[in-house]
Parts: sequence; C-alpha cells; structure tokens
Amino acid sequence: MSFLELILIALGLSMDCFAVSISFGAAKKITRPDALRMAFFFGLFQGLMPLVGWLVGDLFKNAIESFDHWLAFSVLAFIGIKMIVQAFHDDHAKKTLNIRKTSVLLSLSIATSIDALITGVSFGFIRVNILNAAIIITLVTFLVTGIGAKLGSKTHFLSPRAAEILGGVILIGIGLKVLGDHLGIWG
Repeated sequence: MSFLELILIALGLSMDCFAVSISFGAAKKITRPDALRMAFFFGLFQGLMPLVGWLVGDLFKNAIESFDHWLAFSVLAFIGIKMIVQAFHDDHAKKTLNIRKTSVLLSLSIATSIDALITGVSFGFIRVNILNAAIIITLVTFLVTGIGAKLGSKTHFLSPRAAEILGGVILIGIGLKVLGDHLGIWG
C-alpha cells in the first residue's frame, strides 16, 4: 500500500475525530491545552487500534487468502457507509459532554477508533507495513483533531456532518481501489 493511500485512509479514519473536535470547538471555548489533550488521546487510540486489528487479521490470513481482497473492500466500504449514515443522525451527547474529563476523552477515543480497529483487521489481509500505517494514522489524527478544534471555535465552514460524509467517501474509495488492484481492473 502506498504512502498516499495510507494518508487517505488516515484522513478517512480521522474524520470522526475531526467531527467531534469541530463540535467541541464550536459548542465550547476549549483552551489550547484541551485541544492538544483531545488530539493526543484521539491520535493515540486511532494509531493503536489498527495494530490490534492487524494482529487479529494476521492470525487468519492464510485461511482467507483467496478472498481477502473482497473482505478488505467489504470492511472499508461498510465503515464508509456507516460513517455516512451516522452523519445524518443527531448526536446530542457530543454537545453536552465535558471534554476536560479523562473518562469522557477515553470514551470518545474508543468510540471514534472502532473504525480504525476494523480497518486494522483488513490490513492483516493486504500488504501493509503496520507500523508505518499506525504512525501515519496517529499523526494525521492528531493534526486533524487539533485543526478541527481550532476551526470549530473560529468558524463553521465545514459541519461535523460534512466531515463524516467526506471520511466515509474516502474509505469507500480506498476499498474500491484495493478491490480493483487485486482484480486487475486498474491496470
């Protein structure tokens, strides 16, 4: 998997975090330390979950090698569609939570990184340098979360809903590319 593909996957996975950070930035005046702490937690969990998922996926690689590309596509497409569908549901919990509480940050970090866990499972079925992927996902999520918190407090140019939809579309696109590459559609 290329560096660009990993960046795009990281961007897609980080859109949940971006949406949450925009929400908190817009709903409350969070301080720079609050935004950095949120970015740290989100980045850490987004980077660790693919590692855990990859370990699980790698255990089953030989058993499903003949259809792994379909599985990787299905997982990424499922996550992408789920993100798009979730974008149309109101999430009042994001508006009433205190982001300064560690328990809230942990809960949100886990909730926003489930997609990264599932993506990590698909990494076990395709050729991915998992350490590079985890580092890229961590850094991109950290940056995207920090940017989202800042932008949320300053302007409303991109709604959390639009961020979720964009992330879903990116993940579906990567899934299609994985499938197309394996089936020889793209050349």
